[in-house]
Amino acid sequence: MVNKTGLENDIKYVLLDEAQLKDRVKALAQQLTEDYKGKNPIFVCVLKGSVNFFSDLTRHFKDYCEYDFLAISAYGNGTKNSGIVRINKDMDMSITDRHVIIVEDIMDSGLTLNHLTAMLRERKPASLKVITLLDKPARRECAITPDYYGFVIPNEFVVGYGLDYAGLYRNLPYIGVLKPEVYE
Repeated sequence: MVNKTGLENDIKYVLLDEAQLKDRVKALAQQLTEDYKGKNPIFVCVLKGSVNFFSDLTRHFKDYCEYDFLAISAYGNGTKNSGIVRINKDMDMSITDRHVIIVEDIMDSGLTLNHLTAMLRERKPASLKVITLLDKPARRECAITPDYYGFVIPNEFVVGYGLDYAGLYRNLPYIGVLKPEVYE
């Protein structure tokens, strides 16, 4: 019998296991390698939740590319989008005339990514695409869809593989549904 850690005791069930994540991320990287062959894209990691996905995705990308990082927040320690988007760390590179791929952990309401893509379009990239590991269309509040996605998920509160609740659970190697009593 496997003993669960305290962290794992907060998980209602595993939505996506390690093998599913690994296989899908590798397939996404292969698709991006084909789509961006010879274009030297800039992968922009949206901190902090996307770090695991970003690392695995770019490790499997098989052509020239560059990295940059951006920290943007709209949640604080809550479970719902506050509607207030704050840039905590801007990018270091110019993206003018460059192919840019925003790497996000989850797209739910779409409010944060809608704001972010509008801001980055003002910087005149050659192209701007969004890849998200998880797409939760049931929560969408604006007309934005990812260009690439790993999984469409139900309207559940998920953590793990970089996603958090109040800064915790990012280190879980899978995507799990958090028990409601943890965040209610």
